[in-house]
Amino acid sequence: MKSIKNFYHELPKQHRIFISVLGLTLLLLLLLPSEKATASRQTEQSSLEVGKRYQLSVPETTPVSTSQSSGEADEPAKPQLTWQTAKVKKGDSLAKIFKRLGYSAQTTYKVSKAEGEHSQLLKKLNVGDTLRIAKNSQGQLATLEYPLSKIETLYVSLDGDKYQSKKETKNVEVRETIAHGVIKSNFWHAGISAGLDDGQIINLANIFGWDIDFALDIRKGDSFHVVYENKYVDGEFIGTGKILAAEFINQDEPFQAIRFSDGEYYTPDGKSMRKAFLRAPVNFRYISSNFKPKRFHPIQKRWKAHRGTDYRASKGTPVVASGNGRVTHSTYNKYNGNYVFIQHGNGIVTKYLHFSKRAVKKGQRVKQGQVIGYVGSTGLSQAPHLHYEFLLNGVHRNPRTVKLPDAKPIAKKYRQAFAKIAEQRLGDLAGSRLALNSLQQDNIQAP
Repeated sequence: MKSIKNFYHELPKQHRIFISVLGLTLLLLLLLPSEKATASRQTEQSSLEVGKRYQLSVPETTPVSTSQSSGEADEPAKPQLTWQTAKVKKGDSLAKIFKRLGYSAQTTYKVSKAEGEHSQLLKKLNVGDTLRIAKNSQGQLATLEYPLSKIETLYVSLDGDKYQSKKETKNVEVRETIAHGVIKSNFWHAGISAGLDDGQIINLANIFGWDIDFALDIRKGDSFHVVYENKYVDGEFIGTGKILAAEFINQDEPFQAIRFSDGEYYTPDGKSMRKAFLRAPVNFRYISSNFKPKRFHPIQKRWKAHRGTDYRASKGTPVVASGNGRVTHSTYNKYNGNYVFIQHGNGIVTKYLHFSKRAVKKGQRVKQGQVIGYVGSTGLSQAPHLHYEFLLNGVHRNPRTVKLPDAKPIAKKYRQAFAKIAEQRLGDLAGSRLALNSLQQDNIQAP
């Protein structure tokens, strides 16, 4: 810098003046703004108004999460579970199942003592049931699922160092359905063809079991109509429910039954379907002989009065008391084999012969529907069957046709409510009859 200064002073005077003027000119050009820039700045200032908001475009930026900006950590991820399935085998217990899956006896103890009132259900495992068990990353049993039924499931979960149990029940949707059928060969086949399951067919026979003997009274052309419940969970059919109303037309005679809120069935005018005696004391599929005043005895080889009804059934089929009473005889002889006599009220006695085994003792009181013995072929009998007799004041009567006393009708305070239900159900049954008649007409007209 000092050498440049010395060089400048050594120059002639006129050269120094020229350099100084040139330097000042350049300095002025750098400091003064251009005319274009001044005009642009003046335009911007004149276009802005005081008190007015203006939107400025801001460059886009990548958003930052709240947890990152605040320094907080993300929520912890849920623990990973490994699931196993175990099917309950014969002789299995919770301890045996856990041992197969590699869990300790201590785990078995903790799970069996899980807090909550439902852990006791694990002590009653049924063969064929399925358990779903989840293990966490530490190898601990974290969750157990035990479906108790199609609508109930038991859950046991690890909470800290203890297990908690709870039972969850799914909502069941109930839909009413109508079935109808005409008997062509037998009642059982007609029921299956109508879409009824085994349990519903038996229930239908039980409803009318005080009025109709479903072995001896059923005829070709008899018909039935049933209003019943179907049950669904999450839209999936899980089974049938109660029979709400039914009609059975037997040999042109109609019998109707309406279910009330007490679980009992009544005629449309409120009389109980229950009678003092059942028409038949056994569930049967085949009958060897009808009620006849005389028959040719297959063993004694002679004609004799047949004062009873023979129900042919498989050996071991349970036989029930047709009415309430007291056992007067429960013993064996070479004619009757194992037999039971029951004394009822109003001078009525019922007799049951040829049991393979008796289930009651002399002097014992029995109720209608209680098992009193099992079908056999003891005494004078060629094949397993039940010989049943009904005596009124010592005289044999046909148990299928004898007039039986009615049970008590529906209570007066419920008659109005029952009448409304009966009206609705009778309408449902009438609709079923129309549908069946229409179907029959279509079948007749079809080529």
